[in-house]
Amino acid sequence: MNHNQNQNQNQQSSEGSRHDDDAALTEFLASLMDYTPTIPDELVEHYLAKSGFQCPDVRLIRLVAVATQKFVSEVATDALQQCKARQASVVKDKRDKQQKVL
Repeated sequence: MNHNQNQNQNQQSSEGSRHDDDAALTEFLASLMDYTPTIPDELVEHYLAKSGFQCPDVRLIRLVAVATQKFVSEVATDALQQCKARQASVVKDKRDKQQKVL
């Protein structure tokens, strides 16, 4: 296969992949219309407008809401893990002190 044929095949493969990505993105954005995020659209719109961003597309508003919900969920999960780790170390410290006394 010569260089031009190889380049054309790579370009066609790249375009096919891009088409699949576009189709997946379109499908995902359409699914956001049926999803009700935990964070209300009005709240997201308020903070986006406060930062200077206005968008009439509800799908984009919901995408930001989903991303925000994921971020808050991860922070809460990390905080819970930290709390459990701290409690476990306090219990361990108490046990170690009791064993030293005995």
